[in-house]
Amino acid sequence: PELRYDWPFQSGWAQSIPGPAPCLGLTRTCAVAATFAAAPFCRGLNVRRSSGKEWVVSGAALAWDSRLGLGVRTRYRAMELSDANLQTLTEYLKKTLDPDPAIRRPVTFKNYIKRNWRIVEDEPNKICEADRVAIKANIVHLMLSSPEQIQKQLSDAISIIGREDFPQKWPDLLTEMVNRFQSGDFHVINGVLRTAHSLFKRYRHEFKSNELWTEIKLVLDAFALPLTNLFKATIELCSTHANDASALRILFSSLILISKLFYSLNFQDEEEAGLLELLKSQICDNAALYAQKYDEEFQRYLPRFVTAIWNLLVTTGQEVKYDLLVSNAIQFLASVCERPHYKNLFEDQNTLTSICEKVIVPNMEFRAADEEAFEDNSEEYIRRDLEGSDIDTRRRAACDLVRGLCKFFEGPVTGIFSGYVNSMLQEYAKNPSINWKHKDAAIYLVTSLASKAQTQKHGITQANELVNLTEFFVNHILPDLKSNNVNEFPVLKADGIKYIMIFRNQVPKEHLLVSIPLLISHLQAESIVVHTYAAHALERLFTMRGPNNATLFTAAEIAPFVEILLTNLFKALTLPGSSENEYIMKGRRFPDVQTITKILTSDYKNPSKPHFNHYMFEAICLSIRITCKANPAAVVNFEEALFLVFTEILQNDVQEFIPYVFQVMSLLLETHKNDIPSSYMALFPHLLQPVLWERTGNIPALVRLLQAFLERGSSTIASAAADKIPGLLGVFQKLIASKANDHQGFYLLNSIIEHMPPESVDQYRKQIFILLFQRLQSSKTTKFIKSFLVFINLYCIKYGALALQEIFDGIQPKMFGMVLEKIIIPEIQKVSGNVEKKICAVGITKLLTECPPMMDTEYTKL
Repeated sequence: PELRYDWPFQSGWAQSIPGPAPCLGLTRTCAVAATFAAAPFCRGLNVRRSSGKEWVVSGAALAWDSRLGLGVRTRYRAMELSDANLQTLTEYLKKTLDPDPAIRRPVTFKNYIKRNWRIVEDEPNKICEADRVAIKANIVHLMLSSPEQIQKQLSDAISIIGREDFPQKWPDLLTEMVNRFQSGDFHVINGVLRTAHSLFKRYRHEFKSNELWTEIKLVLDAFALPLTNLFKATIELCSTHANDASALRILFSSLILISKLFYSLNFQDEEEAGLLELLKSQICDNAALYAQKYDEEFQRYLPRFVTAIWNLLVTTGQEVKYDLLVSNAIQFLASVCERPHYKNLFEDQNTLTSICEKVIVPNMEFRAADEEAFEDNSEEYIRRDLEGSDIDTRRRAACDLVRGLCKFFEGPVTGIFSGYVNSMLQEYAKNPSINWKHKDAAIYLVTSLASKAQTQKHGITQANELVNLTEFFVNHILPDLKSNNVNEFPVLKADGIKYIMIFRNQVPKEHLLVSIPLLISHLQAESIVVHTYAAHALERLFTMRGPNNATLFTAAEIAPFVEILLTNLFKALTLPGSSENEYIMKGRRFPDVQTITKILTSDYKNPSKPHFNHYMFEAICLSIRITCKANPAAVVNFEEALFLVFTEILQNDVQEFIPYVFQVMSLLLETHKNDIPSSYMALFPHLLQPVLWERTGNIPALVRLLQAFLERGSSTIASAAADKIPGLLGVFQKLIASKANDHQGFYLLNSIIEHMPPESVDQYRKQIFILLFQRLQSSKTTKFIKSFLVFINLYCIKYGALALQEIFDGIQPKMFGMVLEKIIIPEIQKVSGNVEKKICAVGITKLLTECPPMMDTEYTKL
């Protein structure tokens, strides 16, 4: 079968991708990855060109060879809808060939399953039911009888299938895996354990639901006892083989996997709030709403509610299951105390003292659960503390209560609470190693007292003038950060760094400058929270603006720290748990290309952190811009460093990275000031393959890359690749037909009009306008009209007002007048964007002054 797109420009252009031949030695005209391999900066790849000008790889079946990954994958995608193909592939996996292809086949199979196993509503089922049954019947046995490298790939495929089908559509999976425990072969056992781990680890992150509990119960009933017995037996074997290093290596790998399974199956077992706590919590929530919105009606009931909720707070324990209840109860008091009608309830100094002692301070304490999260679940801790997702925590509620009390009683509250702060600091000073939590609470209480208004972007924007923030910083924050041991008191280190972040607009510049080398040193702290906070604080400091909107710190002030900063940032990414730390990557604003390439090479194999990936490519682009601005010739160095790993990404179809690769390539191409290098031109035809445009995530990046080709090499395309212009317009046609992507089609079309030589597109102009009018007639949207107006005005600027009038009237007599009356005049003011408005202003001016029919025909009435 053929996958064909017939664009109306030239019937001969239609891109066709032949279906698979029965034989395994497929050949393919050079594709994107092969083009990279042939480029000068990809020397060393074992790729040669046959006499027929096709790319082949000696010694392996071409269909599975990495050198032609994307080309073959293009062909493979085109044949995926055929049920026979999947059956052929499944059987083919069982065959033993050369090692390299044997590994590639399971990877291809896994990727096929990943893309096609899920049944999407209103879309055709890409794998027939008979094949699904056959795969599930054979894949476990096939996986367990394979070498370890292949076993891992098939294990991943099983977990992908399991996410969709287990347990309802694959009820015998557990039985089959448990039976394999009896084999005594630890290659088989470890395969089962590895598969179970990939299947069950999602229990750690799934939202709680009855369906989830039912599934976990089913797994425990079938798996818990055999797994426990296996654990005991493996422990005994460790004693038996205590002097056999190779045996212990296998046994300990089993124990690690078993322990991971215990962790996954027990992760959801935590003490939760019961129905009574949830009911009380909801009543507190309702009472807060009534106090805020129904003052008069609720006023006579309020004192009783305040008393009841006060008693609730002073008698409720510190357990995690009460967090939501306590948080809502404190939020009720916070909402009441900031209402003018109820401030008399809090005027008494004894009341304020009691609130501080019995409600605020106890709920600001750093509990064992907080310490556990800080050490063992640092990602969640950071998300709550830095990203503002702590809305239901005790600390956040206590902080809101302090702010609410300060609204009417700022002086008394500050005085009373300052006494508690001093008392806690004194307790800390007596024995820091034991009483460090007192200082933690003191810092948090000061932060709450001083913060009147705050944004995530700018930190504190309005502070309590009664709190001397600079003095507290010098006396109690700097000493902790100046300690030579960056791993001592990690919670207090994190508190101090966060203090700098929050109050960076209040602490004088000279103190912030002193903090920079201290923060850089804390990038080497073992605690994930500490070095993450340090990276985030440095990023915040370096983006601060002074009075004239210039950066607060000059280049000369930062220069002494740059080398050690970059070194420590890179080292921080090598610390346990931070290999994909987005805050550290965000701070790497000036990375060297070798370092960033190492990170990219490591990360593309298993991309799991979207924000980290984004900041990594952002750092690459920033490095290219800065370096090539100073030395344009340096673009060659970037190409040599990046294109090899880009080839790997394209060959392995790393979906998360492919759009970024195209964007970086467009930036590199734009950096070339002269003609397009031949290595890029070899790539150009393959960017027009329809299969690349099927994945919507690729579209913006591909459009940007084609725009770069047009901007830098329009004359080369017109002369050396004129036969590809219909393909370029075919891409435009595909995009313009989509409501979601029509603006991308206009971006491409505008670049064609702006950069291509007029004679190269003359024969296509009328057809372009016909396509636009057809879309305008069938599916008109505001976005489309705005883009259409920008295009016709750009066309007017490029080819002249008379040419615009002639092409309209050439399609249909008097169409020019209709477009003026129905579209241009009523809609032109809706165009937004400075550049777009300028294009329209110039285009309309040319239309009014350079088009004779506008001056002496019926158009004058318009």
